[in-house]
Amino acid sequence: MSASTPLSPFALSGLDEALRLPRTRVPLIFLIGGICGGLFGFLMQVYSCVYSYPTNVGGRPLYSWPAFIPITFELTILSAGLCGAFGMLIANGLPQHYHPLFNSPQFELASQNRFFLLIESGDSKFQPDETREFLSSLGPISVSEVPR
Repeated sequence: MSASTPLSPFALSGLDEALRLPRTRVPLIFLIGGICGGLFGFLMQVYSCVYSYPTNVGGRPLYSWPAFIPITFELTILSAGLCGAFGMLIANGLPQHYHPLFNSPQFELASQNRFFLLIESGDSKFQPDETREFLSSLGPISVSEVPR
């Protein structure tokens, strides 16, 4: 997880901007995966039909690109989906089998009806006393420290 991570039972519009979290790179991963998959599919067909196994069918040219479109489209969608899914898992730091926050008895409520803000102590701006004082001034239900 990043230095400051919001945890909530549902998506909150505008929370990323409010916390000044960086934009995700997952859409770029989708785009690059789709472009690479489409190019691979198209070039694979060009190689097989023109260079590796040229066959004259009905007097058509060997390089008949309209016939290559369905496979190119399918490989574009397949590779974009796979790259996006794996890119999302990597960007989210998943699978994360253990985090000290999992031991907190209140953490189970993050998926039901509570909101959590996790602030990692590795953050360069982290000051334990000042952070606790600031968070307490906001009127939360509780502010707790989770040992590593």
